[in-house]
Amino acid sequence: MPAKRSPVPATAEHAPLQLEHFLPYRLSILSNTISQAIADDYQRRYDISVTEWRVMAVLARYAGLSAREVAERTAMDKVAVSRALARLVEAGRVDRAVHDNDKRRSVLNLSSAGWAIHDVVAPMARAREREVLAKLDAQERQWLARILDKLLS
Repeated sequence: MPAKRSPVPATAEHAPLQLEHFLPYRLSILSNTISQAIADDYQRRYDISVTEWRVMAVLARYAGLSAREVAERTAMDKVAVSRALARLVEAGRVDRAVHDNDKRRSVLNLSSAGWAIHDVVAPMARAREREVLAKLDAQERQWLARILDKLLS
């Protein structure tokens, strides 16, 4: 276990960023903590990564997307999405077909195996979300939704 250290004092030369008070860092920690709690179970059961699960969730919601569209909808790196899709296709969880009008464009859909995983993991994810939101009262949940919508717009 690493030794506890005191923060470095700010000086005229250096003003360290206080990550524990930095909004993007705090949101990332919250997101990672919640996502990992769900991911621990489905990673163990199905050997899929968080990125793969997010790709599957997007394809469940929006059938027939291209890899570029998946990356746009998830706001994830195109390379990470491409790798996740390659693994999902290889594992038979996503079907890749050629678009009728554009032979260069792939159309992606969950396979029956992908849907089987989705239909187990999605309720787990919703249950975890309910657990997290239960820490807030109704008004706080409304405010959180409004604030997130505002920041994401």
